[in-house]
Amino acid sequence: MSDLTAPNKLFAKSPRIFPKRVWGRFRQIKWVAMVVLLGIYYLTPFLRWDRGEHAPDQAILFDMVHQRAYFFYIDLWPQEVFYLAGIMILAAFGLFFVTSLFGRVWCGYACPQTVWTDLFVWVERIVQGDRVKRVKLHNAPWSFEKIWKMALTHTLWLLIGLMTGGAWVFYFNDAPTLLEQIMLFEVPWPVLVWIISLTLSTYLMAGFARNQVCTYMCPYARFQSAMFDKNTLIISYDEQRGEPRGKKKKDESWENRGHCVDCTACVQVCPMGIDIRDGLQMECIACGLCIDACDNVMDKLELPRNLIRYDTSLQQEARIEGSAEQTKLVRPRTIYYALLLTFIGSLMAYGLLSRSDTEIHVLRDRNPLFVQLSDGTIRNGYAIKILNKSYQDKVYKLTVQGLDDMTIKIQGIGNVTANALPVYADSVGHFRIFITAPKASDARTDIEFKLQPLDGGDSGTYSSIFTSGK
Repeated sequence: MSDLTAPNKLFAKSPRIFPKRVWGRFRQIKWVAMVVLLGIYYLTPFLRWDRGEHAPDQAILFDMVHQRAYFFYIDLWPQEVFYLAGIMILAAFGLFFVTSLFGRVWCGYACPQTVWTDLFVWVERIVQGDRVKRVKLHNAPWSFEKIWKMALTHTLWLLIGLMTGGAWVFYFNDAPTLLEQIMLFEVPWPVLVWIISLTLSTYLMAGFARNQVCTYMCPYARFQSAMFDKNTLIISYDEQRGEPRGKKKKDESWENRGHCVDCTACVQVCPMGIDIRDGLQMECIACGLCIDACDNVMDKLELPRNLIRYDTSLQQEARIEGSAEQTKLVRPRTIYYALLLTFIGSLMAYGLLSRSDTEIHVLRDRNPLFVQLSDGTIRNGYAIKILNKSYQDKVYKLTVQGLDDMTIKIQGIGNVTANALPVYADSVGHFRIFITAPKASDARTDIEFKLQPLDGGDSGTYSSIFTSGK
């Protein structure tokens, strides 16, 4: 009889996965991808880009203090955040496009979680040994050997996490300056908090959560099937050739049996701990390591490779039916994604190429709407912001179109006039002006502010109104 007082365990604890070392073409691709991507991540903040004496020379920098984002020759202001949104949209559709063609190759080769987990597993393997030794050490009671190996492993993990967190904050600060502060232990407290937080998150995600991040935390695994069709490349097990599976003795014939010898090599190398022979599963990240493991076994057995391979559902059905159906890369799904990528990319390119170095924003006074002076003329007040996006100090001429016999006066800035408004490089100039004009018959008159640099550069315009009352 069961103990009714015992707590009900509805979920089993997720077992820890110890992927076995494997070598092959896809493992080589993963190593190359990891080295290249980590190199880009760690070294990019130290790239320099000359923008002139009034701007930072870091190629990629998110300057939170001055509210700027710099990407080589492009610099974005806060009001241009839609470009960042456009980049995110392009990245999303790019991911959809690649997924519709090649499945989850992003997850298998380029996802940060995959890259850092690979790095952490490599460290674990160097210190503790390959799969069998790591499993044995994990299950063994605490001893001196286990303590020093686990301590060294976790120390190296934390060191990688520290490098990761430090590299991330370099993108938000001048990298050489911050590196010098780190070396001298003079890191500002807000920066130090971010480094510690990112260090711990990398340590936890890549050291402990690993496959659970891909299975439970990442939404991509949940909706990936919506981007798959019969022409999408997925990791597949050839059941026709592999079944019935089973152990095989050296002198036993291959007749009436499959080529799968049930060695479970494909399962042992899988970083997600799944058996691809059970079919495509949500957890599969399409890394191809099971292909390498199976190919190595086939080589030893002197059998053809590709018992497990990248394949499409259409090709699998064609082999079963004995037809010669070919995979189609160009199909409605891929065409839609390509058109969307082209359209959004073209819009962003046009916007960036046609950006003006000068912008003007005008805010008309609301209280009072207007003032009638003793001579009967009407005065309206305006607050003007001039954005000088160039890297040189500029002087602008301000004109107003739409009013006759008007005068423009700049309030409280010495001898500054509408014909010479100075604005420093890569900054915003704030001015308060008054426009005085004879009372018009209409209560509201449409006007346009026009700003022209005296050096003949890009101009800016802004539409507003002049109020005269009834």
